[in-house]
Amino acid sequence: MQGDPFSGDDQAEEFFRRFFGMPVPQQAPRNRRQAPRQQEQEVPRGVGSGFIVSQDGYILTNTHVVEDASEVYVKLTDKREFKAKVIGTDRRTDVAVLKIEGNKLPKISIGDSDKIKAGEWVIAIGSPFNLDNTVTSGIISSKARDTGDYLPLIQTDVAVNPGNSGGPLINMRGEVIGINSQIYSRSGGYMGISFAIPIDEAMRVVEQLKTSGVVSRGRMGVGIEDLSKEVAEGLGLSKAQGALISQIEPNGPAEKAGIQEGDVVLKFNGSPIEKRSDLPRMVGATKPGSKATVSVWRKGAAKDITMIVGEAEADKPVQKVDKKTKKEKVANHLGISVSDLSDDQKRSMPNGNGVVIDGVEGLAAGSGLRQGDIILMMNNVDVKDAGQFNAMLSKLDTKKAVTLLVRRGGVSQFLVIRPAG
Repeated sequence: MQGDPFSGDDQAEEFFRRFFGMPVPQQAPRNRRQAPRQQEQEVPRGVGSGFIVSQDGYILTNTHVVEDASEVYVKLTDKREFKAKVIGTDRRTDVAVLKIEGNKLPKISIGDSDKIKAGEWVIAIGSPFNLDNTVTSGIISSKARDTGDYLPLIQTDVAVNPGNSGGPLINMRGEVIGINSQIYSRSGGYMGISFAIPIDEAMRVVEQLKTSGVVSRGRMGVGIEDLSKEVAEGLGLSKAQGALISQIEPNGPAEKAGIQEGDVVLKFNGSPIEKRSDLPRMVGATKPGSKATVSVWRKGAAKDITMIVGEAEADKPVQKVDKKTKKEKVANHLGISVSDLSDDQKRSMPNGNGVVIDGVEGLAAGSGLRQGDIILMMNNVDVKDAGQFNAMLSKLDTKKAVTLLVRRGGVSQFLVIRPAG
C-alpha cells in the first residue's frame, strides 16, 4: 500500500511553499496507523541554488531561498563548503545577495537580458531534489511576461524543479541572463512553464543591496487600473494605452503635484506607458526626491505635470533569525497574524488605517498573502487596527470565503481566501 507521497518530505514541503505559496496538499489517511504529525515542527533546512558573480565571493540567489534562514551554507562544484553572509534581500524582485570569503573564485559571465529573443535556446543549472549540477535546456517563450508590478519576467520551457530556485539561466554564449525563480503549475508538478528574473533588473537591485542592504524605490502615491478600449474612446484617446488613476493618496507625491483621479498617465519622463504595469516599474526605478515629468490625458487634452518622486517603504534589512523565537504561532483559522501599522506606514495609507501581516500559514499562505502585506479592508469593512481585525476575524463563518483588500509595494488589490475542502 502506497502512503502519502509528501508525508515527511521536507523537499516537497519547500517546493510547495516556495513555488506556489501553499502548503503540501494533505491526503486522506488510508487506514494506516501513524503518529500525528507535529504541525509546529521546524523544517531543519531548505535547498536552493545560486551563482558567483565576482571572484571575491558575491553570490546571487532568490530571496525566498534564504529568507528566515538562521544560517546559510554554500557548496561549490569542487565540494568546498562556505558559511555565507546574507548581504541583503529584496522581496519585490525576489533577489538576494550573499557573500562568502574567498579569492579568485570561479565566477559566471553576466549577459544582457535586454537582447534576448523568443525562441532562443537557454539552459538552467541547479540542484533539483539535491541532484547537484543538473543541467536542463529549453527555449525562451517570452522575454517580458507580466507577473508583478516591479519585474517583467523571462518565461521559458526549461524544466525547473525544487532546488533549481536561485540558479542561473544561461544563453548559448555561456552568459547568465536570468535567475530561475518560479514555475506555473495547476498540478503541483512542472508543466512546461518556468520564469526567471532578468539579470539586468537583478544587477540594478544587487548594487543597492551591496551598498546599503536595502533597495530604494520611487513612488507616486496613486492607485491605477488598466484602460479599456471603451473608456479610452470615451475620453477621446485614439487607443487604449496608459495607466488610469483610480485613487490618489492624500498628501502624497501625486496629489502635491496636482495629479487627479481620472487622469490617464501616458508618459513618465518621456517614456510611453503602454500598459498599467509599466508605470510602477518606471516610477520604482526613479531615484526618490528627484523631479519627474508625468504626461497625463485630462478632459480631452494632454498635460505635462512636474512631480517630486516619493520613496516607497523599503524591506527591512536582513537580521539574523533566532531559531527559538523565529516561529510565531498563528491561532486563527485563516493563518494570519497581524500588528498595528507604524507611524510611517500610517502616513502612507489613504486614511491611516490598516494592519501589517507578521506571519502567514495555512489558507492565507495558499492564497498568496505574504509577510509585510498591509490589509486595508476585510469583506468590505475598513480595517482600523489589529484589535478590530482579530475581533472581526473571530466572528467569520469558517465555511465562507474572505475577501481582503491588500496593499503591497504601493499597489492595492483584492485577494480572496477560500475555505479548506
